Amino acid sequence: MKIIKPHISKNMKKVISFLYLLLIINLAALSQQDPQYTNNMYYKLGVNPGFAGAEDAINGLILNRYQWVGMTGAPKTLVFSVDAAVNMFGSSGLGLNIISDELGFEKNITINASYAYKTSLSFGDLGIGFSAGLLNKGFNTGDDRWRTSSDVLQSTSGSDDIGGNTGSGGGGGDGIAPTGEVSQMAFDGGFGLYLLTKQYYFGLSVTHINKPEIRFDEQVTTFLERHYYLMGGYNIKLTDPLFELRPSFLFKSDLAGWQIDLNTNVVYNERFWGGISYRVNDAIALLMGLEMENGLRIGYSFDLVTSAIGRYGYGSHEIFIGYSLNLERNRNQKYKSVRFL
Repeated sequence: MKIIKPHISKNMKKVISFLYLLLIINLAALSQQDPQYTNNMYYKLGVNPGFAGAEDAINGLILNRYQWVGMTGAPKTLVFSVDAAVNMFGSSGLGLNIISDELGFEKNITINASYAYKTSLSFGDLGIGFSAGLLNKGFNTGDDRWRTSSDVLQSTSGSDDIGGNTGSGGGGGDGIAPTGEVSQMAFDGGFGLYLLTKQYYFGLSVTHINKPEIRFDEQVTTFLERHYYLMGGYNIKLTDPLFELRPSFLFKSDLAGWQIDLNTNVVYNERFWGGISYRVNDAIALLMGLEMENGLRIGYSFDLVTSAIGRYGYGSHEIFIGYSLNLERNRNQKYKSVRFL
């Protein structure tokens, strides 16, 4: 008996690819809307404004994440962040985040400033922080990368609700995403508590506390759900004083779903680190990096995807470059690394 394999035309493959992209985008829209970071132990300000100024240093960071490399329209995130300890209304800290996050034909740009009031407790320092800024959400379904698949989908389904429109404004015919190139801006706020001691840290925060609403037209409205974060970490000195074990975690939820990252880094001589991270039901990541004597820090991670999407061989890369200047350091002294926590 001869087995006849179904023939899939090139146009149909484009349709399937486009539908798959729409599925990924809508799953992302319906679940957690904030970018995720594997090196979350080195970038806390993005989810917790209470961290601003916690290290009594001026910290700068540039982070670039490429998620599911090889997939058309996969998420790409670029971050610029800086924070510093200041004396404003007492001991406090200031921070700034600029984040560009792309997913398919959606691009979000966030700019926010953070202020944290710091108070000393008997067991550590507590930062009480607020963030405020603007979120710009944009769609460009008229981009050449999507136009071919969109046109094929239209001709196949006989509908003109999706894609093809290269004009500005868009009508949002299907009620899922606007057509053409459009963008809208909204105010976005957050709140966080960050406790730091010599051995451990603990943080609790919420982003999009005002649930910003973005209305493109009468048919297409999107809003950001509040996201809740719980973070913590501990420094464990090993038998050899040059080695230190630094386990940490980051729990996040929008009350509809949740995710947790469990991390462990082994640090040598406070300068070199390597470790592993497990994101439950999503990925296992390898981490590595080094901190130079001048305060420059470089880190890299690679995610081995364990979820269903990993069957297609997609992995994620993340790299960051940071710089820390200890405010308590004398100019003639050799650089001393700020506390990891």
